[in-house]
Amino acid sequence: MTRIATFALALLTGQAAWADKLPLGTISGYLNDLKTAQGSFTQINDDGSISTGTIYIKRPGKMRFEYNAPDSALVVASANAVYVADSKSNQPPETYPLRRTPLSLILARNVNLGKANMVVGHDFDGTATIVTAQDPENPEYGSIQMKFTDNPVQLRQWVVNDDGGGQTTVILGEMKVGGSLSNRLFDAPRRNTD
Repeated sequence: MTRIATFALALLTGQAAWADKLPLGTISGYLNDLKTAQGSFTQINDDGSISTGTIYIKRPGKMRFEYNAPDSALVVASANAVYVADSKSNQPPETYPLRRTPLSLILARNVNLGKANMVVGHDFDGTATIVTAQDPENPEYGSIQMKFTDNPVQLRQWVVNDDGGGQTTVILGEMKVGGSLSNRLFDAPRRNTD
């Protein structure tokens, strides 16, 4: 009887944990419904250093990271490209195709995490659903591991594993969802001429 009770308890515990894992369709729907958001973020860089700042999201296709001092970087995703600028540099911004970065999965016009081979991990850690996704046609571009909480569904963090083996974690603070964000926020940064 004790073994049966233990087995039944294990089954119930497993079902309860599984029930808390958000379905991929629910997460896709959340991302597709997310039009604008802004708030604070903390970034843990590949070298272990920490940066903070403000993030702006305007789906589809636009994201902006404004870094707090002493960092002087600005990262903007817009017009199918990602621009990385340093206000202390006289160099033009570095530019990368957005489709070659895992961020393109969050910023796509239509997010469908059920697409074949896109999701390579779908787990629940006891408090959040963790989805690891990659471009199924170009897995060499890297992957993104996103963490979502429930009630209401919210994106709380992501980890980008880039094509060079680097890893960057972005932890989102309180986010204001909805409202209007000017398209000018997402203009490509220009070279500093000061």
